[in-house]
Amino acid sequence: MPKPVIITCAPTGGIHTPTMSPHLPVTPDEIAQASVEAAAAGAAIIHLHARDPETGRPDPRPELFQRFLPRISAESDAVVNISTGGGLGMTREERLRAAVSASPEMASLNVGSLNFGIFPMRRKYDQWKHDWEPEFLESTRDLVFTNTFADLEYIVKELGQQHGTRFEFECYDLGHLYNLAWLIDQGWVRPPFFVQMVFGVLGGVGADLDNLAHMHTVAEKLFGDDYEWSVLAAGRHQMPFATQAAMLGGNLRVGMEDSLYIGPGELAPSNAAQVTKIRSIVESLGHTIATPDEARSRLGLKGAGRVAF
Repeated sequence: MPKPVIITCAPTGGIHTPTMSPHLPVTPDEIAQASVEAAAAGAAIIHLHARDPETGRPDPRPELFQRFLPRISAESDAVVNISTGGGLGMTREERLRAAVSASPEMASLNVGSLNFGIFPMRRKYDQWKHDWEPEFLESTRDLVFTNTFADLEYIVKELGQQHGTRFEFECYDLGHLYNLAWLIDQGWVRPPFFVQMVFGVLGGVGADLDNLAHMHTVAEKLFGDDYEWSVLAAGRHQMPFATQAAMLGGNLRVGMEDSLYIGPGELAPSNAAQVTKIRSIVESLGHTIATPDEARSRLGLKGAGRVAF
């Protein structure tokens, strides 16, 4: 029997802007509510960013995270995963602040640098809720999302070794899998590894199912039985790639960080709606959904009782 599928939900992220959807969670209350609802719908892991509640801009301040982390912990048993990707243009120290402060069970770690181009989205809108939005998008035309080997070493030692936090290793291209293998070879991270394969971001590997199959094959060669793998795809590719991952025996991620839509031309009314949709698809294929405690066991997490919120 295949293992139960671990669903991760990323409710808000640091890519989409408030103009793009009225349903995008922005305030701490909205992020907390979206997270609790997604967990109730079947998400075992909640991948979290914070935003300025007044402007909706990605914001790394730990005090903002502390306005929604305790509620998520109190109202669900989901694994809390805090992004160290933060928002585009943030320094490494800014990106780490919230995770170091909260000492979560999990944190994301982008395993390589890339051109991260979201500037094409600017052409889709004529009016904006906030002045920062078009400038933010356009700035990515000349932006490298930096994750050097020095950055990777610093983060896995500072957060992983000091806090016992395990990582969602985000791999946007084939070479990122080899970067992770290098980290493993140094003895700085230990199995099981949670590898999140990311498709469809301009600057990373394209959303082509052949790419998914190839990255999966390479990951199997590199990590063998020492890893769990998951897939996320941007925009309209979200549900097809999530479905394919489940069919291949992997795990998946949905949420408004990755796509604002639930169907062609139809904005998702909530993150929970996306979780509910993919859960229905996965269960119709004969798979079951992993509980948060099953995810904790399979990923070797330290437990919800050892966090700082």
